[in-house]
Amino acid sequence: MLDVKIDRDDPALLHEQVAAQIRQAIAAGEANPGDRLPPARHLAAVMGVNTNTVLRAVRLLRDEGLLELRQGHGIRVTGTPERSALMDKVAELVQLGRRSGLTRTELVRLIETAP
Repeated sequence: MLDVKIDRDDPALLHEQVAAQIRQAIAAGEANPGDRLPPARHLAAVMGVNTNTVLRAVRLLRDEGLLELRQGHGIRVTGTPERSALMDKVAELVQLGRRSGLTRTELVRLIETAP
């Protein structure tokens, strides 16, 4: 997970890029369910972003069911590589939809009608 690829020229928000890096680490098996991630401050320093950016990414991944964040217990991986890979593809699809000018409703409609 230390092979970080944050691209400041990328139109994706920094916290989305951080979340994508963590998702990829889970999908690649670098971080497995039950593993503890480094503190947000450390991740921020390694990635060259603000700690709040990392925390925003962690909350996003918590909401996706990939991470657990508990005061005093740190950040733990709860998701599986399969779920992580799926969420990574969903994030890619959402970004592509945004770049294509689709609204959330239009994107959902496309997904629901997909074969």
